[in-house]
Amino acid sequence: MQSVTNGLRVVSRRQTRHSLLLLQPHQVASTSRATVQWNSRRTAWTPMEWFRKTLTPQVREKDSEKEVEQAREKAKESGEASVFEYEDVEASEPAGDLPAAPKALGFSAKKAVEHRGATKTFKISHRKLNKLGRQIAGKPIDSAILQMIFSEKRASVRIKSMLAQAKGSAVARGMQEDRLIVSEAWVNKGKGGMGMQRMEIKGRGKMGVRTKYTAKMVVSLKEGLTLEEKKAKDREARLKRIVSSGLNREDVPLRNPSSQWAW
Repeated sequence: MQSVTNGLRVVSRRQTRHSLLLLQPHQVASTSRATVQWNSRRTAWTPMEWFRKTLTPQVREKDSEKEVEQAREKAKESGEASVFEYEDVEASEPAGDLPAAPKALGFSAKKAVEHRGATKTFKISHRKLNKLGRQIAGKPIDSAILQMIFSEKRASVRIKSMLAQAKGSAVARGMQEDRLIVSEAWVNKGKGGMGMQRMEIKGRGKMGVRTKYTAKMVVSLKEGLTLEEKKAKDREARLKRIVSSGLNREDVPLRNPSSQWAW
């Protein structure tokens, strides 16, 4: 009777141990089943594996032309394409009268010589906005838009939209697109010239005045030289400055002649 009881106790201990192995396989690695489950937990997803797959440089297959065109059309439909991807407005009669659509918008029948565009008055310091104005002044319109696309300033988004809209309006008024340049860019202060004044609490029971400025930017678009013409003009000016060392220089007067010998 005692031996049978001892045998039941041994069997019950074995069953309990086997159930513990199934419930907690990561604590015991003696049996083959527990070892397989332990290895499966070790090979699970880890953050470092995700970083290694996503951040390491990999070879990327080049997209076909058909896939690129489909991506561009999809971006245009969603409004996420670049301003250079959309179809430009072409003036049908750049040298004569304007088409019927610009006349209906209130533009004059003559070809425009200058077109102005401006942003709305928004909350920004005129000193900060003037730096962006200096960055685009004197540049072609496409170059100015590119400068605002890659600028890290918060106000560059507004200025980029304003430049793109001014470009389309200038082309609709008969101005040549490839000759458009930002002739001038200036900044005006907000209404009244002074911003809102608010109280600024300071230490030791004192206070100051904080001024919140508003400003807007105005640009003037005119027709100027293209990049190729500007490069040719600069090259011609540099060539004129080159003076060859000829044998006979009697026709050129001496410049700053010394009063005595140099030694």
